[in-house]
Amino acid sequence: MVVPYGRQSIDESDIEAVAQVLRGDWLTTGPAVTRFEDDIARVAGVSGSAVAVSSGTAALHTAYAGIGVGAGDEVVTTPLTFLATATCAIWQGADVVFADVSEDTGNLDPEAAQAAVTGRTKVIAGVDFGGHPIDAPALSKVAHDAGALLLQDAAHSIGGALDGVPVGSMSDVTTFSFFPTKNLTTAEGGAVVALDQDVTDRARRFKGIGMVRDEAQLRHESPGGWYYEISDLGLNYRLPDVLAALGSNQLKRLQQFKTRRQQIADRYNAGLAGIEELRLPGHRPEADPMWHLYPLRIQDGRRRELFDHLRSEGILVQVNYIPVHWQPYFEDRGYRRGMCPVAETYSEQELSLPMFSDLRDDDVDRVIELVRGFVGV
Repeated sequence: MVVPYGRQSIDESDIEAVAQVLRGDWLTTGPAVTRFEDDIARVAGVSGSAVAVSSGTAALHTAYAGIGVGAGDEVVTTPLTFLATATCAIWQGADVVFADVSEDTGNLDPEAAQAAVTGRTKVIAGVDFGGHPIDAPALSKVAHDAGALLLQDAAHSIGGALDGVPVGSMSDVTTFSFFPTKNLTTAEGGAVVALDQDVTDRARRFKGIGMVRDEAQLRHESPGGWYYEISDLGLNYRLPDVLAALGSNQLKRLQQFKTRRQQIADRYNAGLAGIEELRLPGHRPEADPMWHLYPLRIQDGRRRELFDHLRSEGILVQVNYIPVHWQPYFEDRGYRRGMCPVAETYSEQELSLPMFSDLRDDDVDRVIELVRGFVGV
């Protein structure tokens, strides 16, 4: 039997929620989107509403635009992430500065971020790698002391918390992703939340092509209800109602998803503990993760062999991630291997074991048995 590394959880109530929208009058930009934005804001612990968008990448681009990132600015971020954390800042005209990660969690290291800050730093962007929240208090201090903002890329971690503070309200701006393998899904989708309403308002305009109809925001007097203006450029990153309805229904089971993912992580931890060749995911005591990944590290140089072995047995493990600065685009612009040695070592050792809420205990045990057999335990 094939076991993927991640998979959506869809039940009959999800199907009915989508069907209700299809039976109605709105397919996009309607009441289901408004409800979903309110639901996300509630989970994130912020006032106002979230800004729902069409993907996690769109969320990052929208967040950078909402902050006002532009030409001449610098964004300090981690290389141990998906490409979009960096590339969306570049689309806004910023320069990206990579800083190293903490060895235990794989999250952006506050001391490394501090060393990377310059007078041009506009944003420090941390990533909740695998679902473990960043050290937001320390990174916020680094950012604010530099006159910058902290962006938390929480694509992996909706529903998590740090010292009791929910992911979404511990940083100036937070982005979420709802891709099928994430902790809840809208098929494709994402969202932005911010502590500053002005950032939220700019983000909302940006994802709607920059158009405004509110008379209070117009430069010229409106001649009628058909009138609209654009003062700043934006893009069409709107999330349709049919997907927002799926998201709102999935949120009803978010705690159930979280509990099950923790049970799976605990089972892996118990079955793989005490093996010299392996390094289990870091979990700091103040963190309440929402495990999107189970990032196992094999430290004897045999990651490729273990990857191939598990895949040959139908266990479709994954690697998260190739360091962003190793990509040809960045190599061509002067970024070099060796710049972030902790992140690079982490990446060379990492293997994401299957982790999704419908994963069965016997499949977890099968993965454990195969890993233990490979290392000779």
